[in-house]
Amino acid sequence: MRDDYAHTQVGWLFLAVTGAMAVGFGWSVVREGRPGSALGLAAAVVCGVLFCTLTIRLERDRLVWRFGPGLVRRSVPLAEVEEVRPVRNSPLWGWGLRHFPGGGRLYNVSGTGAVEVRLRSGRRFRLGTDEPEALARALEARLPPRPAG
Repeated sequence: MRDDYAHTQVGWLFLAVTGAMAVGFGWSVVREGRPGSALGLAAAVVCGVLFCTLTIRLERDRLVWRFGPGLVRRSVPLAEVEEVRPVRNSPLWGWGLRHFPGGGRLYNVSGTGAVEVRLRSGRRFRLGTDEPEALARALEARLPPRPAG
């Protein structure tokens, strides 16, 4: 079976913020002679590269997601997925990999749209996306049939 869903969301605001931080730290190193700011510069660049995008895809029998170039990645077998639903996150929950109130992990690079995935084990997580309805539909179409009753 071919992949029938793949989407990459770019965190433009996150890139702008980390870029501005990198410029500020770089200025501090070069123009103000503060070599200690090199650590801040390196951290801003690394964070910008590692967390600038979130790619979500459905592969044969797995839901796979990764930040940036893929150093931070996760996947779950579709057979373990019990329920999916589009949701809205609080803007206060931020970007990156974090816990959200009520239990579960949030993977997000931008915005408040997401899909909450509940596994058969009861574990939950949310995948931030700028197309939550499309992701939820694609996931629902690939889930194993539920037993009647």
